[in-house]
Amino acid sequence: MTSPRPLPALDEDNRMFWTGGADGMLHIQRCDACQSFIHPPTGVCRHCLSDRVSDCPIEGRGTIESYTVNHQAWTPGMDVPFVIARIALSEVPGVILTSNVIGCDPGIVRIGQHVHVTFEENGEYHIPLFRLDADAT
Repeated sequence: MTSPRPLPALDEDNRMFWTGGADGMLHIQRCDACQSFIHPPTGVCRHCLSDRVSDCPIEGRGTIESYTVNHQAWTPGMDVPFVIARIALSEVPGVILTSNVIGCDPGIVRIGQHVHVTFEENGEYHIPLFRLDADAT
């Protein structure tokens, strides 16, 4: 995409998720009480309601659970088509991210393909995006 992505407002709960990619890792919250993973980041565990949560960096590997190819340019200068996908993260069971699959022809994307995280830097933000694994193409 050539147009700037809209950026989320940062707060104490989500800051590590949106800025943590500077180290090349995807940062997901984990409950210190029950060890459940929490996404989107909220600062409170949805399983046990503990507010003892911490950052858990992971490699960011996953599988495409579902996707759509968007052909609508929602802002001026937006490159289309592009893939919006739900990515089931391999390292954190039960956590699914909605993101873009980039770096490939949208026509080759399929459910079940393996992907890995990459980051688009925009100031302090490191937006998590995904690329197909070499064996997926």
